[in-house]
Amino acid sequence: MWVFVNDNIVPVEQAVVSAMDHGFLYGIGLFESVRIYQGKPCFWDEHMLRLEQGMTALRIRHKWDRSEIYRAVQATLKKNKLEDAYVRISITGGEEGVGLHSGVYEQPSLYIFIKSVTPIEQPPIAKRLKVISFPRQTQEGNQRFKSHNYLNCALGKQEIGEAADIEGLFLTKEGHICEGVVSNVFWVKDNKVYTPSVDTNLLAGITRDAVITIAHAGGLNVEEGLYPLEDLLTADEVFVTNSIQELVPVSIVENIEIPYVYGKVTRKLHEAYRRLVELSN
Repeated sequence: MWVFVNDNIVPVEQAVVSAMDHGFLYGIGLFESVRIYQGKPCFWDEHMLRLEQGMTALRIRHKWDRSEIYRAVQATLKKNKLEDAYVRISITGGEEGVGLHSGVYEQPSLYIFIKSVTPIEQPPIAKRLKVISFPRQTQEGNQRFKSHNYLNCALGKQEIGEAADIEGLFLTKEGHICEGVVSNVFWVKDNKVYTPSVDTNLLAGITRDAVITIAHAGGLNVEEGLYPLEDLLTADEVFVTNSIQELVPVSIVENIEIPYVYGKVTRKLHEAYRRLVELSN
């Protein structure tokens, strides 16, 4: 693998982070996971907007504009000889030394990691949802960032293990459905689509937003709110979303079997999502 590191593309063995980087020392860093289809990033502007908003909030200087990051992604794709891929774009605060920093991060660092992805199965292979034993913690500031502060999710992944067909499900401390370890959660009951509100402190994923928009455009009712686990256990259909895996049906929540796996609503939304991807490329 070749990695983009501050204007250079280097072998992964040489892709190093300074011990004085505040992304390493204090988690001052942001990232975006972008799906590449035939060399083109999906929902590029949406990912970049979220990244830019996070940089502004964390007082990281906007050293690179979208076009520069796009060219860096394309160069890294070419070096890795990939067209269909997963891309992680990370920006850290850069080298500021030991001690908290109160000013603007003037010399941030940019890293771009790329790896191949397998084609999406049709229909996608269903997952099982397993409730994580501890609650999803609240955000550290006034909003939730896609940041390097990823301990909640790392601990959740440790708990559920490496099985590819299991996704961990976070509840809030009040017991409301929140999100998956690496996904947002949706379910269908009586042809109505439900998903947790951002008030649960979930990360509002790019794919989550796209699915909500698609559902409205397709004439489906979508409700966002605070819901108990029981609502998920009695759903007709359940699916999870993220930028890399798109829409993935769920067959079991805890030990309860879901009646319709990749049912008509899930399938309709996934097919509409795929058409949107194809049009954007």
